[in-house]
Amino acid sequence: MAGSHAPQRAPQSHQARGQASAGDLLHLVRSGRATTRGALQEATGLSRATVGQRLDRLFRAGWLREGASSAAERTGSPLGGRPSVRLEFDDAHAVVLAADLDTRHARVALLTLTGDLLAEHSGPLHIADGPESCLAELGSWFAELLASSGRPAATVCGIGLAVPGPVDRETGRVVQPPIMPGWDGYDIRGRLRRAFAESAGGPDTTPVLVDNDANLMAYGEQRTGFPDCSAFALVKVSTGIGAGVVVGGQVYRGIDGGAGDIGHIRVPQGADELCTCGSYGCLAAVASGRAVARRLTAAGVPAASGSDVRELLAAGHPEAVGLAREAGRQVGEVLATVVTLLNPGVLMIAGDLAGTPFLTGVRELLYQRALPRSTAHLDVVTSRLGERAGLTGAGAMVVEHLYAPARAEERLAALGF
Repeated sequence: MAGSHAPQRAPQSHQARGQASAGDLLHLVRSGRATTRGALQEATGLSRATVGQRLDRLFRAGWLREGASSAAERTGSPLGGRPSVRLEFDDAHAVVLAADLDTRHARVALLTLTGDLLAEHSGPLHIADGPESCLAELGSWFAELLASSGRPAATVCGIGLAVPGPVDRETGRVVQPPIMPGWDGYDIRGRLRRAFAESAGGPDTTPVLVDNDANLMAYGEQRTGFPDCSAFALVKVSTGIGAGVVVGGQVYRGIDGGAGDIGHIRVPQGADELCTCGSYGCLAAVASGRAVARRLTAAGVPAASGSDVRELLAAGHPEAVGLAREAGRQVGEVLATVVTLLNPGVLMIAGDLAGTPFLTGVRELLYQRALPRSTAHLDVVTSRLGERAGLTGAGAMVVEHLYAPARAEERLAALGF
């Protein structure tokens, strides 16, 4: 069970009191801060008539619906009068497509606007084959999901993609990704949008959002399992090593998307180990799934990637167990600095190596090297969503972007409401 965490604040409206837009009202309803007409009037300072007019736009767009009154509301007030009708976000008016790319396989899903899984597919997909073929294949998988679910492509409001590399948030392009050869600076958004249009018949204007996989895993896990944790960190240890950080309910990306790239911190144990980034001594070169697989192969146990190591760990292979624990100790030494800097309430270990041996190693070094003050209220846990964490985060990223107040207002105007 999670420890004591300070509750995160709901995002504040950018509109001054009395000037709230329909997008602002939608945000208040979605966040649960105001779910009746009266509560919206009180929160925004708008008149009853103005609230009604702006809600009408949201009703006509199909974004809001009237739900049943709560038990307390059905009793009525002491002064009498009809109970207030609760307003709800209508998640049935559109769906979201999400994809999570790893180095040797990928997973795609069709999700509701509230994150419920409608359809899912996974299969081998080698990121080293390059963006052109990989994204075309994702487009085909999207088409299959829609066909199997009976959903027309026109109901897809957006696509979210998780990739194992640093992403420039403004352009959606990966920046010098160590384990994504041929992807640097590529127009991922444009190609995936075309692939969706060509394979599934969707509009070639469908919004596509891209982010680092560890970021989206952290976002998905924090929102669904630890919503009250105001500082949350996730470390993904698979073929590579990366971290995602969520502060105040928002992903922290740094200046240009490079935050959390802890796999390329230099460590003394790796002085002679060449990393895929071209440098020597990176944490990923000595403690990633790829590094463990290389050591296993050298010991006579064939393994090519983090997923192979995961299978060996699941079978209880003693050599894999020992190497995973040692890798955990090496990562734990770096995480002692991360925890001291961020002071998170939850540190989550995810990815192919996220089992008991690796977690034991992390805890050994983390608690040994970090100050007790930094770990007094820290929970070190493993993934709750497993392989769906990145998909969940990618879907949530799309919904939060499209229904944010300013963007929602733009979309309503474009739809003629």
